[in-house]
Amino acid sequence: MLNAQAPNPGSAPMVLLIDDSKFVHRLLSTRLRSESIQIHGEYDGQAGFDYAIKNPPALIMLDLDMPVMDGFETLRKLKDHPDTKDIPVIILSGKNSPQDKVTAFELGAVDFVTKPFELTELRARVRVSLQLHTALQVLAQKAMIDGLSMLYNRALFDQRWVEEFERGLRHKHPLSLVMLDIDKFKQINDNYGHPAGDAVITGIAKIILAEVRKMDIPCRYGGEEFAIILPDTAPSDAYKICERIRTQCENTIWPNHPGRAVTISIGIAGTSGEICDSAEEWVRKADQNLYAAKAGGNNRIHLTDFTDGTNTFSQAG
Repeated sequence: MLNAQAPNPGSAPMVLLIDDSKFVHRLLSTRLRSESIQIHGEYDGQAGFDYAIKNPPALIMLDLDMPVMDGFETLRKLKDHPDTKDIPVIILSGKNSPQDKVTAFELGAVDFVTKPFELTELRARVRVSLQLHTALQVLAQKAMIDGLSMLYNRALFDQRWVEEFERGLRHKHPLSLVMLDIDKFKQINDNYGHPAGDAVITGIAKIILAEVRKMDIPCRYGGEEFAIILPDTAPSDAYKICERIRTQCENTIWPNHPGRAVTISIGIAGTSGEICDSAEEWVRKADQNLYAAKAGGNNRIHLTDFTDGTNTFSQAG
């Protein structure tokens, strides 16, 4: 439903082994085969770090004594990078040095295993670390989701909007931002009760989810207002998506008030070319367009295309 990377119970978790010893790679691949995990191997710290950024694993087993970049430096880089900082790391070392253990734990390792391995113990440590990773994923997923609409919440929007804006700015990709609000929502709560209002919020959220693509980021911005981040999407394409959402909302029959239609107003800010201004200015412009749509009579879309400065103001359906 959402494009967050939630745990998938049906897929084997991937474990990244970073160790310069081919013997260790063969040994662990053979002895951990029964653990229902996928093992990917890299032979130096830099290669392991690069792979982890592109393909974040569920667990990293990291040797300390390696060429190019040793284990401590690799661990520092992993914990400093936002895409890998929460991945549990088990340190592998041929030395049973108390100082090495202290340093590893201070840098963020979850475990320290001394070579040669006691395989039964290592299996248990791998299982515990993978369980920790799954638990953290579930908690992170819940923290990103609005409980009523089951869309992403405002905190996730604030984070992802800055990331997508900076990505579009860096790569000159198209980008669109949508702000959407339920028209006369207070009347629904006042006339039919808050359960009816909640049903409208969840119903519109389902309509949004049905119309957006996997790459899009639909959020409940607050109250009866929603936001949708549309990466790699020109304003004209964002308009088409929003028009489908607007039409579907207008035509929906609501069980708690079948004779009372629910409409939405939408503001869009976007560009099909180079991004200008700031992330904050885009939010302000999309919100400004939303309220211009409301002022124009509700049930409309107001769009600003930063590419050429044009504005499009739709009529109600």
